[in-house]
Amino acid sequence: MKTLARRHVLLPVLLGLCVLVVGAGFTFERGAAARPLGRGIVLINTNLGYEGGRAAGTGMVLTSSGEVLTNNHVITGATTIRVTVPGTKRTYAARVLGYSVQRDVALLRLQGASGLKTISPATSARLKVGQAVTAIGNANGSGTLTSAAGTITGLGKTITATGELGRSEQLHGLIETDADVQPGDSGGPLLDSSGHVVGMDTAASSGGGGFGFSFRSTNGNVAYAIPIGTALGVTKQIEAGTTTASVHIGATAFLGVEVEAAQQGYGPPTAGALIAGVVPSGPAASAGLVPGDLITAVEGRAIQTPDALTTVVLTRKPGTSVQIAYTDRTGTPQNVSVTLGSGPPQ
Repeated sequence: MKTLARRHVLLPVLLGLCVLVVGAGFTFERGAAARPLGRGIVLINTNLGYEGGRAAGTGMVLTSSGEVLTNNHVITGATTIRVTVPGTKRTYAARVLGYSVQRDVALLRLQGASGLKTISPATSARLKVGQAVTAIGNANGSGTLTSAAGTITGLGKTITATGELGRSEQLHGLIETDADVQPGDSGGPLLDSSGHVVGMDTAASSGGGGFGFSFRSTNGNVAYAIPIGTALGVTKQIEAGTTTASVHIGATAFLGVEVEAAQQGYGPPTAGALIAGVVPSGPAASAGLVPGDLITAVEGRAIQTPDALTTVVLTRKPGTSVQIAYTDRTGTPQNVSVTLGSGPPQ
């Protein structure tokens, strides 16, 4: 959704980035239980089943039992998620507890994890321009942790970041730095000189291209991080199970369509979400929706844009039925009931 050049890397584009296919059997080192495992920073690899790709990013361990904080754009579209503790033989399957598209924050739970080292969030928000910081992450999906030193160049910044799928998000209140953040660093920590986490790396200048969330910049290295207090505020909502307009809890409802804006010649887009493709045997396909149909309303709520359709579906739970109004390819208004499935996070 965002083109944050954090190190969120689509594997088909990045040569040599291996896909983790390690099984659920883990090798335990002697004495490992006596000390926390890892550094509190993990590598995230996802399979994007409906897009035919893979992606890589970074995460921060919040609890020894395996709650992991990362960017939402790192796990967007993921049909499976595996998380590795660098420098060990530990790889875990992960499920999404919840996420916020607008805040670009997601919370994961590692399956069967225990004894993990956790990050140390900064207890003070007294950041200042010129302060030394270090970004740590999975640069270019290398599978190892790398660091990039820099300084804070701005506070309270707002940017519009764009992702691989072309969807844009406006992010507010960000920390701006000149650290050389790379694709794959998304979700990793921004550390102060004492090693405490002050932010979560989220976006970097793309230079005209990139992976993950990015934006255009002509001023050299420019990167942005979400303040750690902001990110942890979202995780607390998720842990409390508090669903809001901006925070999604649990499994994601799935309609099974690819939609785009409907264009009539050279005029402005037509209101609605034009179906460009359907997932075979998915909910929409099973209900008879086909490419070329224009969705105009869900449960009586008008759909003006493709993003509006996504927003409405995210408020529903898998297994629920919704009434969809649409115009078919002949221009005839139609209505159909669709039972939503369970799909990847948005």
